[in-house]
Amino acid sequence: QVQLVESGGGLVQAGGSLRLSCAASGRTFSTYTMGWFRQAPGKEREFVAAIIWSGGRTYYAESVKGRFTISRDNAKNIGYLQMNSLKPEDTAAYYCAATKNRLVVTTTQTYDYWGQGTQVTVSS
Repeated sequence: QVQLVESGGGLVQAGGSLRLSCAASGRTFSTYTMGWFRQAPGKEREFVAAIIWSGGRTYYAESVKGRFTISRDNAKNIGYLQMNSLKPEDTAAYYCAATKNRLVVTTTQTYDYWGQGTQVTVSS
């Protein structure tokens, strides 16, 4: 069982930065793939980024590639999403998620555990 709690969201101007954190409970978090997803009002939840349990391989949505960086500290059971050069279209609720799957990591159906979400609002 893994419980996830996100933090770090807020209001930022376009071009600014935010770092989201995802604190995980459970001693086996280091064996899970961690993903970040986002959901804007009226839209489906979409993949943002994922990092395999060992921290070596990462995946990004095309819309955030080069601007966002996913990382994790398995010793502290924390995952991060560094978001730079933010745009108004990045406005959404951001969720972290965990799965044992290491092959299919970009779909919501893959993930077994979800946090409650943190709101990110980017003003123009």
